[in-house]
Amino acid sequence: MAEKTLDTLFHDTLRDIYYAERKILTALPKMARGAQDPKLKEAFQMHRDQTEGHVERLQRVFEIIGKTPRGKTCPAIDGIIEEGAEILEEYKGMPALDAGLLAAAQAVEHYEITRYGTLRTWAKQMGLPEAYDLLSQTLEEESQTDEQLTQLAQTAVNAAAEAA
Repeated sequence: MAEKTLDTLFHDTLRDIYYAERKILTALPKMARGAQDPKLKEAFQMHRDQTEGHVERLQRVFEIIGKTPRGKTCPAIDGIIEEGAEILEEYKGMPALDAGLLAAAQAVEHYEITRYGTLRTWAKQMGLPEAYDLLSQTLEEESQTDEQLTQLAQTAVNAAAEAA
């Protein structure tokens, strides 16, 4: 059995988040279509565009480490996305739908934030400054998206669900 090193772990985790980002690209349009609040729809659409950039940056990180961009099935993101799909189906047309969709989106963001934070730290440890910068840029965008979703939840979506 080949020795498992930090390089191996970095590559495996990179494959994990690459898979996740590509799955998120397919889930966000469904969430946008299902959302009732116009600002939430817009947030999902904007994040989809941003996610395309995340995939491109990940492809560049794969190039930096001399590997082919290829995903590795990520049961965690599959489960989070499935929960979002269940909310979309079970709460369709209900006042709490947007609050549920927003919560599901934040679960995705938190998963991404942990992955990008870890990968960025490892890139620095491994002496990969360009990968570090690319991963830092995505981490910042994911953190900003999470903050925007929090603001939307606190200022509109949760109150609308409660008022109904």
